[in-house]
Parts: sequence; C-alpha cells; structure tokens
Amino acid sequence: MIRLLGYFFGIGTAVALLVAAGVAVYVGNLSKDLPDYEVLARYEPPVTTRIHASDGSLMAEYAHERRLYLPIQAIPDRVKAAFLSAEDKNFYNHPGIDIQGIGRAAVRYVSGGPMQGGSTITQQVAKNFLLTNEQTLDRKIKEAVLSFRIEEAYSKDRILELYLNEIFFGLGAYGIAGAALTYFDKSVNELTTADAAYLAALPKGPANYHPFRHTERAIERRNWVIDQMVENNYISRDEAEKAKAEGLGVKPRRGGTYLFAGEYFTEEVRREIISRYGQTALYEGGLSVRTTLNPEMQRIARKAMQTGLIKYDTLRGYRGPVTTIDVSGDWGVPLGEVKGLDDVPEWTLAVVLESGASGLRIGLKPARQVSGELVKERVEGTVSKEDMSFAMRHVVDGKTLKANSPADVLKPGDVVFVEKQEGGENAYRLRQMPEVSGGMIAMDPHTGRVLAMVGGFSYAQSEFNRATQAMRQPGSSFKPIVYAAALDNGYTPASVIMDGPITIQSGNTVWTPKNYDGRAAGPSTLRSGIERSRNLMTVRLANDMGMKLVAEYAERFGVYDKLAPYLPMSLGSGETTVMRMVSAYAIMANGGRSIKPSLIDRIQDRYGKTVFRHDDRGCEGCNASDWQNQPEPELIDNAEQVLDPMTAYQITSMMVGVVQRGTATSVAELGRHIAGKTGTTNDEKDAWFIGYTPNLVVGLYLGYDKPRSLGRGTTGGGLSAPVFKDFMRAALEGTPNVDFKVPDGMNLVSIDRKTGMQATPGQPGTIMEAFKPGTGPADSYWVIGMGEDGSNGYGEALSPQANQAIQSGGGGLY
Repeated sequence: MIRLLGYFFGIGTAVALLVAAGVAVYVGNLSKDLPDYEVLARYEPPVTTRIHASDGSLMAEYAHERRLYLPIQAIPDRVKAAFLSAEDKNFYNHPGIDIQGIGRAAVRYVSGGPMQGGSTITQQVAKNFLLTNEQTLDRKIKEAVLSFRIEEAYSKDRILELYLNEIFFGLGAYGIAGAALTYFDKSVNELTTADAAYLAALPKGPANYHPFRHTERAIERRNWVIDQMVENNYISRDEAEKAKAEGLGVKPRRGGTYLFAGEYFTEEVRREIISRYGQTALYEGGLSVRTTLNPEMQRIARKAMQTGLIKYDTLRGYRGPVTTIDVSGDWGVPLGEVKGLDDVPEWTLAVVLESGASGLRIGLKPARQVSGELVKERVEGTVSKEDMSFAMRHVVDGKTLKANSPADVLKPGDVVFVEKQEGGENAYRLRQMPEVSGGMIAMDPHTGRVLAMVGGFSYAQSEFNRATQAMRQPGSSFKPIVYAAALDNGYTPASVIMDGPITIQSGNTVWTPKNYDGRAAGPSTLRSGIERSRNLMTVRLANDMGMKLVAEYAERFGVYDKLAPYLPMSLGSGETTVMRMVSAYAIMANGGRSIKPSLIDRIQDRYGKTVFRHDDRGCEGCNASDWQNQPEPELIDNAEQVLDPMTAYQITSMMVGVVQRGTATSVAELGRHIAGKTGTTNDEKDAWFIGYTPNLVVGLYLGYDKPRSLGRGTTGGGLSAPVFKDFMRAALEGTPNVDFKVPDGMNLVSIDRKTGMQATPGQPGTIMEAFKPGTGPADSYWVIGMGEDGSNGYGEALSPQANQAIQSGGGGLY
C-alpha cells in the first residue's frame, strides 16, 4: 500500500513538474516579445495646450485628450485615498498582482466567461501603457509579468503617478487634473471628499456613471467608494456621512474659448502656433502660451465695433426674420434648434407669438442644461413698437417699405434676435445681424504687441478675420506714407503744392484724379493737403518725388510686400490689411523704429522652459548680483530705424491737425493728444480711420465683405472715426494725457498757413511748424506743380477752373 502511494506520489510529482515546466515554457515564450517597460521612464502623455491673455485669464484650451500632468507630490492624500479604495486597497503592499483576483478571473474565463477583473493599479498601468485591451488569457499573463517587472523598476509613487495621469474619465477628460477641471471646474487641491470619490468611481466605466444620464447610479457608486475609504481608515464615519449627503455637484467646464470677446484673436494665435510648431505640438504638447491680448481693451474694442456696425445697419432698415417655425404646438423645441450667436451673449433668439399695433409678444429660446436637455419652462417677453422702430423701414425684395404697425413687419412664427432692455422685467429690443462688417486692431507702438483685435461682428456668424485676412484698399489712410516719404527727402510741412486739376497720361491710358468734393483749393501747404485729404496734391507730390520712392517707403513700412510704382497707388488703391496699416502707423508713433506685430509674448513647453519670447531686446546689467551705485540698466532696442525721428514727429504733428482741423474733428472732442487719418475708398466701399496717442495705435475699417457702396457721403470721418472715438474714450480713461515728444534739435517756427512762409509777429492765420535743422520756411513763394508760364509744371496748361481755384483759394473737405 505504501509502495502504491509512493508510486502515485511520484507520478503526481512528475506530472506537476511537467505542468510547471509547460507553464514556465508557455510564460517564457510569452515573455520574449513583451514591450519594453523602460519607456515608462520617458513617458510624455498628450497634454492640453493652454492660451492665456496678458493678465493670465484663460482664453482657450486645445487637446485631443484634455489632460494636465501632475506629479504625485501635487496630488492630495484624500484624492489618492479615494482611488486606492476604489481600485486597489493593497497597492502599497502587493508585488504587482493580486493572486486572488487573478484566480477569480481565470476561473471565470475557463468557465466560458470573458476575462476581466482582478487587475491591480500596476496591472492597469501595464495594460494602458504597454498592451492592448483584448480579453484573452495571453494578455492577462503578459500583464502579470510586466507588472512584476514594473514594480521592480519603479517606485509605488511613480506607478500611481502614471496611473492617475493616464486614465480616462469620460467627457473627453484624461488624468485626474483634467477630470477635476472638466467635471467640477476645480483644481485637484479644491476637490472635496465627495468629489474625489465620484472621480475614483469613473475609470471602471465613465458612461455607466454619467452625472446626468445615470445620476442615481453615479451617486450609488460614489457612496460605495466613500464607504471603502472608511473601511480602509482614510476618513471617519462622520466625514463619510456628510460626503454621502451631498449631491454630485458636477459643474462641467466650458470648452473652446473662455474669453468670449477674443475668439478672432484666439484663432489667429492657434494658426500661428500650428505654423511655428505643428498640430501635434498644439494638441498634445502641453504648451503654455501667454498672449499680448488685454482683456479689458478687447471688450471695449468689441463693444465699440459692434455698436458702430449696428448703428450703421439699423439706419438701412430691417431685412426680416432669421427663419420661421411652427408655433401651433410646443414652440420651444424647434426654437431651440435654431443656431444663435454664442459669442454675443447680450442677444438671444426669440419667436414671435403675437404681433399687433403696439408691439410683439415673444417666446425666448430655452436655455440648455448641462445635460444637453432643453429646459421645460417657456419664458415669454415683449417688444414694444418703440423698441423696434428701425424695423418700421423694412426691406422687401431690395425695396425699402415703410410700415405703420409691427404686424406689417413680423408675424407669429418669425424667429428674431432680441436684447434685454435695462430696467424692464420682460422688455426686449429687436435686433438684427448686420450685413456690414469690418476689422479693428489696437497695438502698442513701442513693442508691436497687439492689445485687442476684432475681426467682425461675430465669430459665430463668420470666422473670417477682417483685421488680418481681409485685403482692402486703405484709401486716403495711405497718404501719410506718401507724405512721410516726402518729409524724409527734402520737403517740409510748409512746402506748397498745387491743389488743381491734373491729367496723367501713360501710354494710351489717361487718368484724371479728382478731390473727394470735386473742388480744387489752389496752392496749399503739405500740412493743409493731409489735413483736408486732398487727392490732387497727393498725386502731384508723388509725381514730383517719383513713385519708386513712395513704393520703397510703403514696403519699408510693411504696408505692402511689393507695390507697383503707379501714381494711383499713392491714393491707396493697392490692397492691404488692417494689421499692416496699424503696424505702419506704429512706426510714425514710436519715432520711426520698425516694429514686428505680435500676438504672443511667450511660449513655454510642458516643463516650463521658455521656447519663444517676442521681446528679444538685450539688457546689460539686468542680472547684477547687487547694487554698487551703478546706473539703472536699460533695455537695448536694436530695432531698425526706418524713418527719421524728426520726420516721424513732423508727420505726427500734421496728423494731429487732421484731428484738430481736418477730416476727423469729431475725435478732437476727446480732448486728447491724438494723431490720425481718415480713409474713404472709391465709391465709398470702405471707410477707414487710423489714429494714435504716444502709447497706443488703433485702426479700423468698415465695409461689406463683398465690396459695395456704403452710401454716397459715407466717409471714414463720418463712419469709422466715431468707432475709434468710442474705443479711445473708454480705453484711455484714467490714463494721463501725454503729448507727443518733440525730438531734440527741431526748430518750431510760426508760419502763414496759406503761403507756408514765415509769419510776422501778430499775423493772423498762423501755425507753429516743426522744421529739421538746416531747413525752414521758404524765403520766396514757390508752388510745386505750377510752372512760371502758367502751366501746371509738367507742360500742361491750367484749366479755367484751376485758375479760379488759385485766385479764390476755395475748397471743401471730407
């Protein structure tokens, strides 16, 4: 019997050894092709890129996986406790696998079920980083082997750090930091016990515990995690009961752009980052981008631009509703599907429920809950006849008709935009999306930093950025470039040019330019020519010094890359952008130094290393270890001097005259030292104004995207200058009224406005004019463009109208 037992024992031992050997061979074969776990040491997960305004305000986030990487030391103990209780309470004690859990999973697999469960945090790291999600025994064994190796190579804290930063939480969030922001709009440090427990419940199945679709199930799972935290002695029973009494408290964070007034700016930054580093860096690189945008100035610019566009548009009448829906049943559902303007929060969509002689009864578009479901309540309001008075002139088939009653304009079912009236409980004002648009830029002239950018009325309406992408004729706003070239090459502000008819013949082409008002003022100084924006004087000046020189300066100022040297270009007929024009004016504002416009101050990589900085000025002595009575360090500005500083002051002084006496006198109401120039293109298709103080340059144009006339008599001074004025009034509030600095060595001389010659003491009609050293008023009267024989200086006889203009000196301005 004993021999028999020994025999069976021997056989059993042999079988066991064979099985063990087979298992060893099997496991060994599987282990040969295992991934290299050392890649975990070089792990760089896709991380969210964040874009900030100059004051640190978050503007936008870009990511395929919304993740912010946190080292384990930055994760609070209560958060770690929640995940350990939910996923692997023995994490800090086991060697990488849970033997009992593996056994249960194997039994389930052998019995025909799927392979699942029993995974430790280490195994999940092995699976998520190095293996696939296939449910097979082979994968489970590979996972176990890798877990042992990972445990030997890395500390427990490093493994937990990898896990907490990699796992998916649903709603597009990856990693604990991203989940805290996505679900609760909190940093990880701000998470409560209840918050942490809910997040710890999500990795097992984010869709199963969705905060809005499966709220009860989510709370039940969260409470189970809280109980596990008590059982593992992480929190007390009292703390647990308080946490379980709370609701989920989920407050999803807004995605996309956060600074609602800066969508055009943000998109421009996004394109620049892609151009500089590529899409992968933007969506996975975890860049921290500090932009130049001033949020308050951006809000002011947006408001000023929208107000100007609305004012112009409403004077042209009402073009009708956005669309029409059926209001016989529940109007909230179809109204909720109509797309509004997300970036114009002051406006909302509404449907007309009743229309009568006194006004409208409207139903407002239902707000959406965070769950994506429409609110059940239906909110109504009213629009009085007075608050839709502009619509009494409504446009039908291109014809403007006059209505006597709101019922003649809108009917039940019409969907319209409305804006809440201040002080009225349910009173609203009728609005319509403007057809006219435009672009606007505010810039620091000393650094080129773009402080504000408006690319149109609404980014939701049109993503086309009219401040940087729209190629438009600058019209007369280009003239300061022509005059600056002249002042830099021997002319003075007191030089006299003939403002009279001129005909230019080139081959078989004859060009006869005219002043805007059709009149001629006779001999006039350069100052008068720019203040009154005289086309004939500008053409004569460009012709006198040569268009090649004008083209050179236009390219030097960055208005054009290449300007054809044809005389019509001197009147701004070449196309350029608002950004380029504002940059050119910045050169005149800063004393003639070139600037490079920038939307980005600094870019840091995921580790905080600065990889780009716009301000590359040097600073000797800035890093001194201590102060030893040395002078204060100064930034060394290596910017190219593209214009004589004295010329820059002269042209600035002349454009101050545009504001004080010329085509932009409405701006003078601000009582500020401002230089600027209006611009109106042929057939009034675009209206421009660009102006500046010593520390701020602002430029804009208004016009239709498909250029057409804005209306006879519409000018830059009448349409765009008021927008500039509204912006400057708010943007400069509380700042000192700084005057433009006169360069050392310039001579200020009193001259006669009309003749440009030195004035006698007490003579009326004089002005103090700035002259460079070695220059001054002419000793004798000389008119550029008028020959001694009574011709215009180019062998062409003057017309009777020109002679009359010379004698009368009359003329108009615009």
